[in-house]
Amino acid sequence: MTKRYDAVIIGGGHNGLVCAFYLARAGLKVRILERRHVIGGAAVTEEFHPGFRNSTASYTVSLLRPEVIADMRLHQRGWRIIERTISNFLPHEGGYLKLGGGTERTQAEFARFSKKDAETLPKYEAALEGVAGVLRDLALKTPPNAGGGIRALLMAAAQGKRLAGMDIEAQRDVMDLFVKSARSFLDSWYENEYVKAAFGFDAVVGNYASPDHPGSAYVLLHHVFGEVNGKKGTWGHSVGGMGAITQYMAEACEELGVEISLEAPVAKVLVDGGKIAGVRLESGEEIAADIVASNVGPALLFRQLVDRADMAPEFAKRMDNFKAGSGTFRMNVALSELPDFTVLPGKEVAEHHTAGIIIAPTLDYMDQAFVDAKAKGWSDAPIVEIMIPTTIDDSLAPPGMHVASLFCQQFAPVLPNGRSWDDEREAAADLIVETVTKNAPNFKASIIARQIHSPLDLERKFGLIGGDIMHGHMSLDQLWSARPALGHGDYRAPIAGLYMCGAGTHPGGGVTGAPGHNAAHEILRDRSFLGRLFRRA
Repeated sequence: MTKRYDAVIIGGGHNGLVCAFYLARAGLKVRILERRHVIGGAAVTEEFHPGFRNSTASYTVSLLRPEVIADMRLHQRGWRIIERTISNFLPHEGGYLKLGGGTERTQAEFARFSKKDAETLPKYEAALEGVAGVLRDLALKTPPNAGGGIRALLMAAAQGKRLAGMDIEAQRDVMDLFVKSARSFLDSWYENEYVKAAFGFDAVVGNYASPDHPGSAYVLLHHVFGEVNGKKGTWGHSVGGMGAITQYMAEACEELGVEISLEAPVAKVLVDGGKIAGVRLESGEEIAADIVASNVGPALLFRQLVDRADMAPEFAKRMDNFKAGSGTFRMNVALSELPDFTVLPGKEVAEHHTAGIIIAPTLDYMDQAFVDAKAKGWSDAPIVEIMIPTTIDDSLAPPGMHVASLFCQQFAPVLPNGRSWDDEREAAADLIVETVTKNAPNFKASIIARQIHSPLDLERKFGLIGGDIMHGHMSLDQLWSARPALGHGDYRAPIAGLYMCGAGTHPGGGVTGAPGHNAAHEILRDRSFLGRLFRRA
């Protein structure tokens, strides 16, 4: 006999859990279907070598909305975030640059390279914070839907009010960040190449693009609108890894009666008469529901799970052309000792070991990495960020040993000339190790074990099409009301009862919880009398 639920969630990532929580809190009977053996999607902590655990995909936290944290009572459940003493450490041929630890300290660092840039920093921070504040305000608001009638007009007016109230210089900053390249934007503020690189790195994280590409400045902004422990723009480490977040979220869901099914991959979204009927699992089991909320990205949902005949041809074509695929290559390594950097020697824990260690000294370096990736799959000098969480959380490795996350950029989602990542992944991993070892000569010899996630591995393991950690490009044509497409920016798919609650919707990628929160509220709105009235308006 087919089981029936009020709502079924496809994918047990953090947004799926958030969506399920709010629906269950409103009294709905909810079931989450997760294809893997563990809940959490890409926000998981796993043992990748005996005794060594790490956040194997998503690895650091800032963007998770405080409202979601409070509603799900994550801190009361035991979740704890440790803030970074400094945010980033960038070794380069001229020495190194440390970013973070307060404005005055960062100014002192900048002054070693440019007094002008040191003086500029407070103005730059104020400008970015002004725009980031708008993003924070919009993150938990449903975008006005193109063609959405009276309600959409009211929403557009309300959401545009804050932008309209900004002074003209702030409005210019908004325009710059949304349309300029990261290089063009940073050139207008700073003169030193190392300083520009310190900020420019955020523009290429998960973004298969050059810092010279128009729109890349927005990706830089997207990474600074978060907060940790009430401190805006701060990043931190989740004690126990990113999986601690989703385990506590799952606990909150189960307290409300949410049924979580692991190793339950969905094969097809079932549609009857233009309305959602439920889903069919790969096992053949059919589950009935009037509401299906998809936490997988639009590319996976509409190209693989929804029958093409159940979509209008125009929408199907839009989803064929939805841009997904980032240049991310992700590794985890078990280490016998900490990296000993040539520019800042020492194997005892120091503050630079606790930071994001970025090997990408200039914007030119980042641009060349992308150019090379387009031409041959990856660069001989790739972009690498290293995080060593065991410097502040010794629960992840045996005593005296460490784990490190290597978050690497500009590795082609699809290799040129018919080459396969199955054949090339080890060579790419070797190059990444050699790149780090050039900066820390003991690194290669200290590796006990490594776990490799090429773009293809990320797709197969986590359902990230093209290895896209954002569930789709964060370009101007795929943001806000146009994410994933104009007319469907309000979390509603063009099939009655089908909703989208993942990072392929507003406000986009990162562990924010916002898409899950917003989608749940739209689902509940549609079930209400006033919601049905507005939907007809």
